[in-house]
Amino acid sequence: MTQSINAALYIEMIRSGAALLEKNKQFVNELNVFPVPDGDTGTNMSMTINAGVTALSSGQAKTITAVADTAAGALLRGARGNSGVITSLLFRGMSKALKGRTEMTVFDFAAALSDGVSAAYKAVMRPTEGTILTVSRLVAEAAAAYAEEHDEFEGLFDAIIPAGNKALDETTELNPVLKKAGVVDSGGQGYMFLIEGMYEALKGTPVTLDGSEKSQKDTADFASFKDEDITYTYCTEFIVNRENHRSPEVLRDFLLGIGDSLVFVEDDEIIKTHVHTDQPGEVLTQALKYGSFVSVKIENMRNQHTQMIGLAVPADEVKAETAPAAPEKKYGTVAVCAGKGLEEVFSNLGCDAIVTGGQTMNPSTEDILKAVESVPAEIVFVLPNNKNIIMAAQQVQPLTEKKVVVIPTKTVPQGISALISFDESAEEEELAEALTESAKSVRTAQITYASRDSEFDGMHISEGEYLALLESGIVGSGKDLDEILKALCEKFSESEPEVITVYYGEDVTEEDAEKVSEVFSEAFPDTDVTVVYGGQPVYYYMISAE
Repeated sequence: MTQSINAALYIEMIRSGAALLEKNKQFVNELNVFPVPDGDTGTNMSMTINAGVTALSSGQAKTITAVADTAAGALLRGARGNSGVITSLLFRGMSKALKGRTEMTVFDFAAALSDGVSAAYKAVMRPTEGTILTVSRLVAEAAAAYAEEHDEFEGLFDAIIPAGNKALDETTELNPVLKKAGVVDSGGQGYMFLIEGMYEALKGTPVTLDGSEKSQKDTADFASFKDEDITYTYCTEFIVNRENHRSPEVLRDFLLGIGDSLVFVEDDEIIKTHVHTDQPGEVLTQALKYGSFVSVKIENMRNQHTQMIGLAVPADEVKAETAPAAPEKKYGTVAVCAGKGLEEVFSNLGCDAIVTGGQTMNPSTEDILKAVESVPAEIVFVLPNNKNIIMAAQQVQPLTEKKVVVIPTKTVPQGISALISFDESAEEEELAEALTESAKSVRTAQITYASRDSEFDGMHISEGEYLALLESGIVGSGKDLDEILKALCEKFSESEPEVITVYYGEDVTEEDAEKVSEVFSEAFPDTDVTVVYGGQPVYYYMISAE
């Protein structure tokens, strides 16, 4: 019977746990309905633990302390997704408990499991029971109880695996979302695959469990969850170097106010964060105040959920083949927009690929990367058409062999104007400058409605009122659309526009749009006023003046 574990065996146990999880990652994905039904927990956890396996493959870790430290550091930097980050925290806590150990006893391992759970609970801002946290905690408690009276590892695993599986089964009742889907927690299941895989290595037997042995009825019904069940769109993760003395608590409080599912880890060198939010750009901007990024990952969870239920994701219309499209021309273009009409406008102007996205539905860097890779050109100009998408677009540049030039268009009309001025005979720098200047010549107003009562710049805005925005400021709000339009006319008159275009949205009739255009035609009799169907969500009208 095994009473101590050395570095070589511990490495083999971690490898075995990672292998078992890898074999079953799709099964874990299919359980993933909490905190959002995006179906990626198995993949994220597997990639996280495999970061540790890769780091340990050098063979330089010769003590338990070295193995634990190496694994913890690699997992923290390679952590993906909520459960992946928590997994990394479990290993990080374990590494602190194993300091100074050449080998590991049952008591050491039990203490390490407990410290790992403490680290995870401390880092998760709003711990939720019925998750991987619950399962890992009850496993640690079972280990501690066993270690009080016994010293054999085989007996330890014989005690903690049943305790963990019992805790896993109970997650369905503890968590209303899991109960609705009729499944156990995906992160907890992934954790148990890790524990079971470690035991297989301890026994000297190969990993034999296979995800295909699991019954299909045990997987989640993703179609029972609607897109509205996802509170925030973007899973945002980053590691930032700590290069100054700013308090991490300030960043932590900011993130709590801008999203949920927050996991926040910091030490003397880095800050590692996972958060679900609708404003990933704001998150990254705040993070940059602490130092330079080590890594950044932004994923659209609504798209992931849509893929899991077998529906088409709009951005996939521009998905590249496995290899990037071979260059057939010097220049190509990618534009971001939302709305059938707007997509048609960009297509008619010669845009090579369109990524669906915009306000409240910002695409991820990966979405834009796929679009760039699909364009058969050496140099690809990207038109983000939203200030919150510019940074995600810029992250594409180091991820592809193609030359990517991001034109910082902040609105769809700016992107359209830039594309109209596209001159394929120009040199790259000259063309980029021309596109940027063309975009700057456009003023964009957007009319939507107020979803709640609020105050902005001393102005009271009531729920249900029309709300007019010009660039980043509010022009006015109220129940009377004509008054809102007149206020916009006054603002537009400052620049004496030559062309005004009214793009009307999916909830607006052409007749209503024509009435809006008449207001501008009366205010600017010498200006060419055009009405175009945009089909955009969120905004009733987007109005450009140039």
